[in-house]
Amino acid sequence: MNGFSFAVRVYYEDTDAGGVVYHSQYLNFMERARTEWLRSMGFIQTELQAKMGIIFVVHNLQIKYQKPACFDDMLIIQTNLTRVGRCFLEFKQVVLRGDEQLTQATVEVVSVDAEKFKPVSIPAELSISFQALKIN
Repeated sequence: MNGFSFAVRVYYEDTDAGGVVYHSQYLNFMERARTEWLRSMGFIQTELQAKMGIIFVVHNLQIKYQKPACFDDMLIIQTNLTRVGRCFLEFKQVVLRGDEQLTQATVEVVSVDAEKFKPVSIPAELSISFQALKIN
């Protein structure tokens, strides 16, 4: 369950005039993949905010662009949970076009109070589910 894949098609709006994906668009693809990873575990972000008073925000990001993605490419965003802390999750995310690795990133998200935007512990229900995953 830890290894999660999310497919995304590159649309014209994701690219520059030359048909190459904007560097910032990879972050959007990765965000969607993390959201769908959570959803696959039964956690909906709007419900986490409404019922538990938390949201996850990106705290740290390291990204390496290796090859460009282009208009109409079908990409796979692989998402793996690599570390779980009291108030943070760390992911390794890889963008693939077929077998070609285009981009890789390490993304740390922090659980914060939805009103105060201050770090808070990940609620036990979520933490237990995350800890149960085989961490790579």
